[in-house]
Amino acid sequence: MGERIKKLKEIRIHREGTNELAYSLLVLALIAAGCWNALGNHIVFWVIVVIFCIAWMLVLNFYRCPRRYFNGETEKLVVAPADGKIVVIEETDENEYFHERRLLISIFMSPLNVHANWFPVDGRVKFVHHHNGNYHKAWLPKASEENERADILIETPDGQEVLCRQIAGAMARRIVTYAKEGEECYIDEHLGFIKLGSRVDVYLPLNSKVCVTMNQPTVGDQTIIAKLP
Repeated sequence: MGERIKKLKEIRIHREGTNELAYSLLVLALIAAGCWNALGNHIVFWVIVVIFCIAWMLVLNFYRCPRRYFNGETEKLVVAPADGKIVVIEETDENEYFHERRLLISIFMSPLNVHANWFPVDGRVKFVHHHNGNYHKAWLPKASEENERADILIETPDGQEVLCRQIAGAMARRIVTYAKEGEECYIDEHLGFIKLGSRVDVYLPLNSKVCVTMNQPTVGDQTIIAKLP
């Protein structure tokens, strides 16, 4: 596949949040101006301002987009596609695409985590499928199959197939996927973004070596979760 491409990530606030942050700041400013006209320099006004500032900062924190690079060789490595914690490590029957048993590793993202998603392996995108569905709590087992989701199948340079699944949760109502069928993809590149708490599943060959444990925190594009056979 040639030399691995490293793309600079200069964006500190994710592009998915720029409009929402700007509009919400404008709305809060207008409300604060109205409160000032009604209350003047009163302690109630300053309490409202503090609450608004905290709320906006929480939204700002949600849309942060750290610049990250994976240091070292990536051959046969699977890195965490998201920040969060490991909630599933198990063998499972994957009957939609592979029709065989696969190793499933799942990462749950809370609303406080970075919600950008990264490609877990280097390779080529074979397909991208979006499925409409329900909005069960993301950590429930049925969420993987019944919730709204986007499936991205990646073929690595040595022919291994890895399925990465973005899953909406009870709060997450929008999945954004940047992966395009037929394009080469690399660790360090953004796969997509999920708004609010949600989950990312990775289906690996059964004899892959697991490198994480249950409830272990993960850092997207940094934590090695498995090694391919």
